[in-house]
Amino acid sequence: MPDGVVQVGLLGPVVAAVLLGCVAFFAAALDGVFVARLERRPVRSGVASPVWEVARLLRQRRRSVVAADSLLWRVGVSGLLVVALLKVAVVPLGSWVVADLSVGVVWFNAMDVMVWALVWMAGWGANSAFSLVGGYRFLGQALSYELPLMFALTAPVVAAGSLRVGDIVTAQEGLWFVVWMPVAFLVFCAGVIAFSVWGPFSSALGRDIGGGVLVELSGVDRLLLLAGRYALLSAGAGLAVALFLGGGSGPFAPPWVWTLMKTLVVLLVFVGARRVFAVVRPDRLVEAAWMVFLPVVLLQVLFVSLVVVGR
Repeated sequence: MPDGVVQVGLLGPVVAAVLLGCVAFFAAALDGVFVARLERRPVRSGVASPVWEVARLLRQRRRSVVAADSLLWRVGVSGLLVVALLKVAVVPLGSWVVADLSVGVVWFNAMDVMVWALVWMAGWGANSAFSLVGGYRFLGQALSYELPLMFALTAPVVAAGSLRVGDIVTAQEGLWFVVWMPVAFLVFCAGVIAFSVWGPFSSALGRDIGGGVLVELSGVDRLLLLAGRYALLSAGAGLAVALFLGGGSGPFAPPWVWTLMKTLVVLLVFVGARRVFAVVRPDRLVEAAWMVFLPVVLLQVLFVSLVVVGR
C-alpha cells in the first residue's frame, strides 16, 4: 500500500455508497438546472426536479411486456448502480480508499466492460424492438470507444509505473498528469461520457427509436437505470481526478475536500456536455474513434513512454 493511502474498514463500502449517491444526486440536480434554464423556469425548480422525479417514478406502476426475459431485464437495469459502486471502490477520496488494489486501473476498466453486458441485457430482456435496437446501438458504440479509453488509461499507468490508483496520485506531486497528457485526459473524459450513455453518446436512448433501452421501462426500473447513468458519470469523474488532476493535492484544505471539489467540477463539465454536443450516430463514432482518436492517443502513450525512458 503506498504512503498516504489508507484502506478503510468494513464501513468503507457503506460510506462510499452514500457518497456516490450524494454526488450522483448533485449531477441530477445540475442537469435539472440546465433544463430549467433552457425552458426559462426558476433555477430552484431545476434543483428540486430530481426529488419530484424520484417521487413520481416510485409511485408509477411497473410496465410488463409479453414474453420479456425478466431476469436479464432486471439485472441489466439495476446492475449499472452496482458497477458504479464497484468502480468507486478503487478511487481514493483524499487518503482513504475502499479497496487499494494493486491492479486498480484494470479493475476500473473491467467494470466498464461489464456495462456493455448490462445495457445490452436491459435492451434484450424487454422483448421490444426499439429496446433491442438501443441495446445493439450501445454495443456498436462500445466497440468504438473502448480501445481509445484503454490506451488513455495506459498513459498515467506508464508514467507512474504502477496500476495502483494511489501510486498514480502520488506520482503527480509537483505536476499533474493533465499538463503533459492532455490528449489522454480528453479521450478518457469522452470514454466516461460514452460508458454512461450520456450526451453525445446516448444514441442507445435516442428519440428516433422511441427512447431505445428506456422505452419499456417505468417506475422503479426506470429510476434505477437513470440513477445508474448519473452514478457512472460520478465514478468516472472521480477517477479522472485521481489519474490526471492530482487527486487530493491542493493548499489550505484536507485532501478529501480537494478530491471532492475537483470531482464536482469535472462532473459539471460532463453534465453540461449533454447541452453542448449533438448526439453522434454510432457509424460516425466508429470512424472518428478508430481513425482519429485511437492513433492520437497512441501517440500520447508513446510520448509518455519516451519521457519515462528519458528519465
